[in-house]
Amino acid sequence: MHSIFTKLPKIELHLHLDCSLSYEVVQQINPGIDYQTYRESFVAPPKCNDLADYLKRAVKGFELMQNPEQLRLVTLDLFQQLKADHVIYAEIRFAPLLHVQQGMTAKEVVETVNAATTVGMAETGLQAGLILCTLRNFDEAKSMETVHLVEQFKGTNVVGFDIAADEAGFPIDAHKKAFAYAKANGLHITAHAGEACGADSVWETLEHFHPSRIGHGVRSVEDKKLLDYLKAEGIHLEVCPTSNVQTNVVDAMENHPADMIYNHGISMSINTDARTISDTTLIKEYGILKSQFNWDMAHFKKCNLEAIKHAFISEDKKHALRELILSAYY
Repeated sequence: MHSIFTKLPKIELHLHLDCSLSYEVVQQINPGIDYQTYRESFVAPPKCNDLADYLKRAVKGFELMQNPEQLRLVTLDLFQQLKADHVIYAEIRFAPLLHVQQGMTAKEVVETVNAATTVGMAETGLQAGLILCTLRNFDEAKSMETVHLVEQFKGTNVVGFDIAADEAGFPIDAHKKAFAYAKANGLHITAHAGEACGADSVWETLEHFHPSRIGHGVRSVEDKKLLDYLKAEGIHLEVCPTSNVQTNVVDAMENHPADMIYNHGISMSINTDARTISDTTLIKEYGILKSQFNWDMAHFKKCNLEAIKHAFISEDKKHALRELILSAYY
Protein backbone atom coordinates (compact mmCIF):
# COMPACT_ATOMS: atom_id res chain seq x y z
CA MET A 1 0.00 0.00 0.00
CA HIS A 2 2.84 2.41 0.83
CA SER A 3 4.94 1.51 -2.22
CA ILE A 4 3.65 4.48 -4.23
CA PHE A 5 5.29 6.80 -1.69
CA THR A 6 8.65 5.02 -1.52
CA LYS A 7 10.45 6.89 -4.28
CA LEU A 8 8.73 10.24 -3.90
CA PRO A 9 11.09 12.97 -2.63
CA LYS A 10 10.07 14.25 0.80
CA ILE A 11 10.76 17.16 3.13
CA GLU A 12 10.85 16.64 6.90
CA LEU A 13 10.93 19.59 9.31
CA HIS A 14 10.16 17.95 12.68
CA LEU A 15 12.57 15.18 13.62
CA HIS A 16 14.33 14.50 16.93
CA LEU A 17 17.84 13.07 16.69
CA ASP A 18 17.83 11.38 20.10
CA CYS A 19 14.48 9.70 19.39
CA SER A 20 15.56 8.13 16.10
CA LEU A 21 18.24 5.53 16.86
CA SER A 22 18.01 2.40 14.73
CA TYR A 23 18.67 -1.00 16.26
CA GLU A 24 21.85 -1.20 14.17
CA VAL A 25 23.37 1.92 15.72
CA VAL A 26 22.26 0.95 19.23
CA GLN A 27 24.06 -2.37 18.71
CA GLN A 28 27.18 -0.56 17.55
CA ILE A 29 27.24 1.60 20.66
CA ASN A 30 26.12 -1.07 23.14
CA PRO A 31 26.26 -4.66 21.80
CA GLY A 32 24.68 -5.85 25.05
CA ILE A 33 21.25 -4.52 24.02
CA ASP A 34 19.40 -7.28 22.18
CA TYR A 35 16.51 -6.70 19.80
CA GLN A 36 13.78 -7.47 22.34
CA THR A 37 15.29 -5.05 24.86
CA TYR A 38 15.60 -2.43 22.13
CA ARG A 39 11.92 -2.76 21.22
CA GLU A 40 10.86 -2.60 24.87
CA SER A 41 13.10 0.33 25.85
CA PHE A 42 13.38 2.55 22.74
CA VAL A 43 10.03 2.03 20.98
CA ALA A 44 6.78 3.22 22.55
CA PRO A 45 3.59 1.13 22.49
CA PRO A 46 0.82 2.24 20.11
CA LYS A 47 -0.78 4.04 23.06
CA CYS A 48 1.05 5.78 25.91
CA ASN A 49 -0.59 7.40 28.92
CA ASP A 50 0.49 10.86 27.78
CA LEU A 51 3.42 12.81 26.36
CA ALA A 52 5.50 12.40 29.53
CA ASP A 53 5.09 8.60 29.29
CA TYR A 54 6.11 8.68 25.61
CA LEU A 55 9.21 10.77 26.37
CA LYS A 56 10.58 8.14 28.78
CA ARG A 57 11.91 6.34 25.69
CA ALA A 58 13.89 9.41 24.64
CA VAL A 59 16.07 8.98 27.72
CA LYS A 60 17.33 5.67 26.32
CA GLY A 61 18.46 7.50 23.21
CA PHE A 62 20.42 10.34 24.73
CA GLU A 63 22.04 7.98 27.28
CA LEU A 64 23.87 6.47 24.28
CA MET A 65 24.86 9.89 22.89
CA GLN A 66 27.37 11.17 25.44
CA ASN A 67 30.71 11.24 23.60
CA PRO A 68 31.84 12.41 20.14
CA GLU A 69 31.92 8.95 18.55
CA GLN A 70 28.42 8.07 19.78
CA LEU A 71 27.03 11.39 18.50
CA ARG A 72 28.75 10.87 15.15
CA LEU A 73 27.40 7.32 14.78
CA VAL A 74 23.83 8.32 15.66
CA THR A 75 23.86 11.31 13.29
CA LEU A 76 25.24 9.31 10.35
CA ASP A 77 22.79 6.48 11.06
CA LEU A 78 19.87 8.92 10.85
CA PHE A 79 21.10 10.12 7.45
CA GLN A 80 20.91 6.53 6.19
CA GLN A 81 17.36 6.26 7.51
CA LEU A 82 16.42 9.49 5.76
CA LYS A 83 17.97 8.32 2.50
CA ALA A 84 15.95 5.09 2.66
CA ASP A 85 12.82 7.19 3.20
CA HIS A 86 13.77 9.30 0.15
CA VAL A 87 13.95 12.50 2.20
CA ILE A 88 15.75 15.23 0.23
CA TYR A 89 15.80 17.87 2.99
CA ALA A 90 15.45 17.42 6.74
CA GLU A 91 15.70 19.65 9.77
CA ILE A 92 17.03 17.58 12.66
CA ARG A 93 16.59 18.85 16.21
CA PHE A 94 18.29 18.03 19.48
CA ALA A 95 19.04 19.59 22.88
CA PRO A 96 22.83 20.02 23.22
CA LEU A 97 22.64 20.20 27.02
CA LEU A 98 21.32 16.62 27.20
CA HIS A 99 24.64 15.31 25.90
CA VAL A 100 27.13 16.68 28.47
CA GLN A 101 26.87 13.91 31.07
CA GLN A 102 30.33 12.49 30.34
CA GLY A 103 32.24 15.76 30.19
CA MET A 104 31.61 17.21 26.74
CA THR A 105 30.69 20.88 26.67
CA ALA A 106 27.49 21.92 24.90
CA LYS A 107 29.63 23.67 22.29
CA GLU A 108 31.57 20.46 21.64
CA VAL A 109 28.27 18.58 21.27
CA VAL A 110 27.09 21.02 18.59
CA GLU A 111 30.47 20.95 16.85
CA THR A 112 30.36 17.14 16.72
CA VAL A 113 26.80 16.87 15.36
CA ASN A 114 27.43 19.74 12.96
CA ALA A 115 30.53 18.03 11.54
CA ALA A 116 28.72 14.67 11.29
CA THR A 117 25.86 16.38 9.47
CA THR A 118 28.27 17.69 6.84
CA VAL A 119 29.62 14.15 6.37
CA GLY A 120 26.09 12.71 6.29
CA MET A 121 25.04 15.11 3.56
CA ALA A 122 28.11 14.23 1.49
CA GLU A 123 27.49 10.50 1.91
CA THR A 124 23.78 10.52 1.11
CA GLY A 125 23.28 13.50 -1.19
CA LEU A 126 20.42 14.86 0.91
CA GLN A 127 20.45 18.29 2.55
CA ALA A 128 19.85 18.99 6.21
CA GLY A 129 19.77 21.69 8.86
CA LEU A 130 20.09 21.46 12.63
CA ILE A 131 17.69 22.99 15.15
CA LEU A 132 18.92 23.39 18.72
CA CYS A 133 16.32 22.82 21.44
CA THR A 134 15.90 24.18 24.88
CA LEU A 135 13.57 22.11 27.05
CA ARG A 136 10.52 23.10 29.08
CA ASN A 137 12.14 21.78 32.25
CA PHE A 138 15.31 23.86 31.75
CA ASP A 139 15.91 27.05 33.71
CA GLU A 140 16.53 30.47 32.15
CA ALA A 141 20.31 30.08 32.15
CA LYS A 142 20.15 26.82 30.15
CA SER A 143 17.72 28.35 27.67
CA MET A 144 20.02 31.32 27.21
CA GLU A 145 23.03 29.02 26.78
CA THR A 146 21.17 27.13 24.05
CA VAL A 147 20.07 30.22 22.12
CA HIS A 148 23.61 31.59 22.28
CA LEU A 149 24.79 28.35 20.65
CA VAL A 150 22.29 28.88 17.82
CA GLU A 151 23.72 32.37 17.34
CA GLN A 152 27.32 31.18 17.62
CA PHE A 153 26.82 28.46 14.97
CA LYS A 154 24.74 30.60 12.61
CA GLY A 155 26.05 30.11 9.07
CA THR A 156 26.92 26.45 9.67
CA ASN A 157 24.37 23.62 9.47
CA VAL A 158 22.63 25.08 12.55
CA VAL A 159 19.53 26.89 11.31
CA GLY A 160 17.12 27.48 14.19
CA PHE A 161 15.93 27.45 17.81
CA ASP A 162 13.15 25.38 19.40
CA ILE A 163 11.61 24.51 22.74
CA ALA A 164 10.58 20.90 23.37
CA ALA A 165 9.70 18.42 26.17
CA ASP A 166 6.65 18.20 28.43
CA GLU A 167 4.43 21.15 27.55
CA ALA A 168 1.86 20.26 30.22
CA GLY A 169 4.37 19.99 33.05
CA PHE A 170 6.22 23.30 32.80
CA PRO A 171 5.24 26.94 32.12
CA ILE A 172 7.01 29.14 29.57
CA ASP A 173 8.29 31.80 31.99
CA ALA A 174 11.90 30.56 32.18
CA HIS A 175 12.21 30.77 28.39
CA LYS A 176 10.80 34.19 27.49
CA LYS A 177 14.21 35.86 27.66
CA ALA A 178 15.84 33.30 25.33
CA PHE A 179 13.13 33.64 22.71
CA ALA A 180 13.19 37.43 22.95
CA TYR A 181 16.94 37.19 22.30
CA ALA A 182 16.36 34.89 19.31
CA LYS A 183 13.84 37.28 17.79
CA ALA A 184 16.01 40.34 18.42
CA ASN A 185 18.96 38.65 16.73
CA GLY A 186 17.09 37.39 13.67
CA LEU A 187 17.29 33.68 14.49
CA HIS A 188 14.77 31.25 13.01
CA ILE A 189 12.25 30.09 15.61
CA THR A 190 9.95 27.10 15.89
CA ALA A 191 8.30 25.97 19.13
CA HIS A 192 6.46 22.90 20.37
CA ALA A 193 2.89 23.83 21.38
CA GLY A 194 -0.68 22.58 21.04
CA GLU A 195 0.41 19.02 21.74
CA ALA A 196 0.05 18.09 25.43
CA CYS A 197 -1.87 21.33 26.03
CA GLY A 198 -4.72 22.95 24.12
CA ALA A 199 -5.23 26.04 21.99
CA ASP A 200 -4.34 28.41 24.84
CA SER A 201 -0.80 27.02 24.78
CA VAL A 202 -0.51 27.90 21.09
CA TRP A 203 -1.78 31.44 21.68
CA GLU A 204 0.70 31.85 24.56
CA THR A 205 3.57 30.54 22.46
CA LEU A 206 2.73 32.84 19.55
CA GLU A 207 2.50 35.86 21.85
CA HIS A 208 5.73 35.32 23.77
CA PHE A 209 8.01 33.32 21.45
CA HIS A 210 7.03 34.71 18.00
CA PRO A 211 7.73 31.51 16.03
CA SER A 212 7.17 31.18 12.29
CA ARG A 213 6.36 27.50 12.86
CA ILE A 214 4.67 25.46 15.57
CA GLY A 215 5.80 21.93 16.39
CA HIS A 216 2.63 19.82 16.31
CA GLY A 217 -0.02 22.52 16.95
CA VAL A 218 -2.80 20.03 16.28
CA ARG A 219 -4.90 21.14 19.23
CA SER A 220 -5.33 24.48 17.50
CA VAL A 221 -8.50 22.92 16.07
CA GLU A 222 -10.10 23.48 19.48
CA ASP A 223 -10.33 27.21 18.67
CA LYS A 224 -11.61 28.41 15.27
CA LYS A 225 -10.25 31.91 15.89
CA LEU A 226 -6.82 30.39 16.32
CA LEU A 227 -7.16 28.43 13.07
CA ASP A 228 -8.13 31.64 11.29
CA TYR A 229 -5.17 33.45 12.85
CA LEU A 230 -2.70 30.72 11.86
CA LYS A 231 -3.97 30.87 8.28
CA ALA A 232 -3.93 34.67 8.10
CA GLU A 233 -0.43 34.95 9.55
CA GLY A 234 1.02 32.05 7.57
CA ILE A 235 2.15 30.14 10.65
CA HIS A 236 3.27 26.66 9.65
CA LEU A 237 2.25 23.57 11.65
CA GLU A 238 4.70 20.65 11.79
CA VAL A 239 2.17 17.80 12.07
CA CYS A 240 3.21 14.33 13.31
CA PRO A 241 0.17 12.00 13.07
CA THR A 242 1.42 8.71 14.58
CA SER A 243 3.13 10.50 17.46
CA ASN A 244 -0.06 12.41 18.30
CA VAL A 245 -2.05 9.19 18.63
CA GLN A 246 0.68 7.52 20.69
CA THR A 247 0.88 10.42 23.14
CA ASN A 248 -2.91 10.47 23.53
CA VAL A 249 -3.17 13.95 22.08
CA VAL A 250 -5.60 12.27 19.66
CA ASP A 251 -7.60 9.22 20.72
CA ALA A 252 -7.49 7.40 17.37
CA MET A 253 -6.05 8.03 13.92
CA GLU A 254 -9.48 8.38 12.32
CA ASN A 255 -10.01 11.40 14.57
CA HIS A 256 -6.67 13.05 13.84
CA PRO A 257 -7.17 16.73 12.87
CA ALA A 258 -4.62 16.70 10.00
CA ASP A 259 -7.39 16.64 7.39
CA MET A 260 -9.28 19.45 9.13
CA ILE A 261 -6.13 21.58 9.37
CA TYR A 262 -5.37 21.01 5.69
CA ASN A 263 -8.90 21.82 4.59
CA HIS A 264 -8.87 25.02 6.66
CA GLY A 265 -6.05 26.24 4.43
CA ILE A 266 -3.37 26.30 7.11
CA SER A 267 0.24 25.77 6.08
CA MET A 268 1.32 22.34 7.29
CA SER A 269 3.79 19.52 6.73
CA ILE A 270 3.81 15.83 7.61
CA ASN A 271 6.62 14.60 9.87
CA THR A 272 7.70 11.58 11.90
CA ASP A 273 8.70 13.41 15.13
CA ALA A 274 10.57 10.40 16.55
CA ARG A 275 11.32 7.67 14.05
CA THR A 276 12.27 5.08 16.67
CA ILE A 277 9.84 5.91 19.49
CA SER A 278 6.95 6.01 17.01
CA ASP A 279 8.39 3.17 14.87
CA THR A 280 7.59 5.13 11.73
CA THR A 281 8.83 6.68 8.50
CA LEU A 282 7.37 9.31 6.20
CA ILE A 283 6.42 6.49 3.82
CA LYS A 284 4.27 5.04 6.64
CA GLU A 285 2.83 8.43 7.61
CA TYR A 286 1.80 9.17 4.02
CA GLY A 287 0.20 5.73 3.75
CA ILE A 288 -1.80 6.33 6.94
CA LEU A 289 -3.16 9.66 5.66
CA LYS A 290 -4.05 8.09 2.32
CA SER A 291 -5.94 5.23 3.96
CA GLN A 292 -7.63 7.27 6.71
CA PHE A 293 -8.52 10.46 4.82
CA ASN A 294 -8.14 9.44 1.19
CA TRP A 295 -5.32 11.92 0.67
CA ASP A 296 -3.97 11.94 -2.86
CA MET A 297 -0.79 13.23 -4.50
CA ALA A 298 -2.07 16.81 -4.46
CA HIS A 299 -2.20 16.76 -0.65
CA PHE A 300 1.35 15.48 -0.30
CA LYS A 301 2.71 17.82 -2.94
CA LYS A 302 1.12 20.78 -1.16
CA CYS A 303 2.48 19.74 2.25
CA ASN A 304 5.99 19.31 0.85
CA LEU A 305 5.89 22.67 -0.93
CA GLU A 306 4.67 24.34 2.29
CA ALA A 307 7.51 22.65 4.19
CA ILE A 308 10.01 24.10 1.71
CA LYS A 309 8.41 27.55 1.96
CA HIS A 310 8.84 27.51 5.76
CA ALA A 311 12.21 25.73 5.91
CA PHE A 312 15.05 27.60 7.59
CA ILE A 313 17.19 27.81 4.44
CA SER A 314 18.07 30.27 1.70
CA GLU A 315 15.78 31.06 -1.22
CA ASP A 316 18.26 29.48 -3.63
CA LYS A 317 18.07 26.16 -1.77
CA LYS A 318 14.28 26.42 -1.57
CA HIS A 319 14.07 26.93 -5.32
CA ALA A 320 16.15 23.81 -6.01
CA LEU A 321 14.06 21.70 -3.63
CA ARG A 322 10.81 23.00 -5.18
CA GLU A 323 11.98 21.93 -8.60
CA LEU A 324 12.67 18.40 -7.33
CA ILE A 325 9.24 18.14 -5.70
CA LEU A 326 7.36 19.59 -8.67
CA SER A 327 9.08 17.37 -11.21
CA ALA A 328 8.49 14.24 -9.12
CA TYR A 329 4.79 15.00 -8.56
CA TYR A 330 4.16 16.14 -12.13
